[in-house]
Amino acid sequence: MDEVEDKINGDLADNEVDDELDEEHAEEGSSTDKKKRKRRKKKKKQTAVEGGENECVDEETETTEKLNDLTLDKDVDGEVVVETTASRKKKKKKKGGMKFVDCTDAMFHPRLEPSTIVTPAPIHQWTRGDYQPTSLQPSLPVPTFGVPTGAVPKFVPIATLYPDDRFPPGQLIDYKIGDTGAQRFTDEEKRVLDMANDDILRDIRLAAESHRLTRKWVRSWVRPGQTMIDIVETLEGASRAMIGAHGLEAGLAFPTGCSLNNCAAHYTPNANDATVLGASDVCKIDFGTHIHGRIIDCAFTFTFDDKFDPLLFAVREATETGIREAGIDVRLCDIGEAIQETMESHELELGGKVYPIKAIRNLNGHSIGPYRIHAGQTVPIVRGGEQSKMLEGEFYAIETFGSTGKGYVHDDMDCSHYMKKFDVGHVPLRLARAKGLLKVINENFGTLAFCRRWLDRLGEQKYLMALRNLVENGIVEDYPPLCDIKGCYTAQFEHTILLRPTCKEVVSRGDDY
Repeated sequence: MDEVEDKINGDLADNEVDDELDEEHAEEGSSTDKKKRKRRKKKKKQTAVEGGENECVDEETETTEKLNDLTLDKDVDGEVVVETTASRKKKKKKKGGMKFVDCTDAMFHPRLEPSTIVTPAPIHQWTRGDYQPTSLQPSLPVPTFGVPTGAVPKFVPIATLYPDDRFPPGQLIDYKIGDTGAQRFTDEEKRVLDMANDDILRDIRLAAESHRLTRKWVRSWVRPGQTMIDIVETLEGASRAMIGAHGLEAGLAFPTGCSLNNCAAHYTPNANDATVLGASDVCKIDFGTHIHGRIIDCAFTFTFDDKFDPLLFAVREATETGIREAGIDVRLCDIGEAIQETMESHELELGGKVYPIKAIRNLNGHSIGPYRIHAGQTVPIVRGGEQSKMLEGEFYAIETFGSTGKGYVHDDMDCSHYMKKFDVGHVPLRLARAKGLLKVINENFGTLAFCRRWLDRLGEQKYLMALRNLVENGIVEDYPPLCDIKGCYTAQFEHTILLRPTCKEVVSRGDDY
């Protein structure tokens, strides 16, 4: 080690001599600099020879490391000082040299500044009890109303965005503790039964995703002053494109309801209906989609006047109560009692007068079957309903209606909704025009609901007498608008749920409601 120290000291002395020579010949220009570099190389070679050829390898390595970590520099007074590698880095940083950035806590992306990095959209990650929407649909343009049907942009069918057919599920909810299905999620037998329904889940989830994106888009551009026929036809055009409408295999499950104010349900404009959406209207949008007859029945209410918010809140909370109470082996009457208690605990103040919010007792939810919007079971929204129980594997539309009026609806206005009865047999018809219209209905709608606008869209003309004949013969049923007393306001919220063997899935749940 003494030899190593002598070597370092000798090198320092030689470098000091070189610095003095450099100061004397600094004015000689670039040629003097070249001579200086040559002298330094020569001195280093001589030092290596004087160190001896038999010096051990370990001592050479240690010497080289020390020489690499030491440099000479001059301070302000011109004295030679020793500078380490760490201090040299600090000086370079002060002089504006290379800056070292700690990237351990930041996402690295080549050629991009951190402020320009865009995190990729996350894949659907679902947790039980929560809905985390991530739309793959590109941003959708707002339509311009210059023609009767509005300008519907071109949409990408939802199915093309999921080539593996794994569509996002809805909200998954465990059955309540105390139910017979409390431990169903961990039961292996129930899991196997659940897996057997993959085709059903695929169809219903595709229909639900189409519904979610359509209603989200519609809510982004609906404004007061637009005609109701423009609104519903633009909505239906977008929904057909998103779901990839194709005959009876995929499309709309029933006409779009857009009932206003005291009208609670079953209103959609007929041709030449000039009704305009007002700034103080309470509008209920109720539309459905289906894939292979698996129907999504989902509705919401919106208004541009915040004085109606308590009404909307009460009805939405009542719907959530119905979803929470629903389950396998749950009595339908118990659900209705819970819904009524929730809804009628609210009130609405209008013009200094307080109105109690009432559940509309002659409207209710219902079970849903393939190509059958009303499959037989009814879910009441008041106490005293049916004693029958919900069963595993059933679909239900949990929908609630609230009103500031009497809480009872009646038929009113021109009829627009019609539907062929599900279990009707062969009925002989005398009117040839009625036979032709029935064929059109069977080919295009089957047992799904339709409206007069849809018959117009197919090119049918002068069909009202034939349609009336089908109704009178019990083949087709008419569904006129349902209204409470004039001057009152009604609201509606609805979701479709599936009672799976392992859990309850709110398939139509979205980030909006």
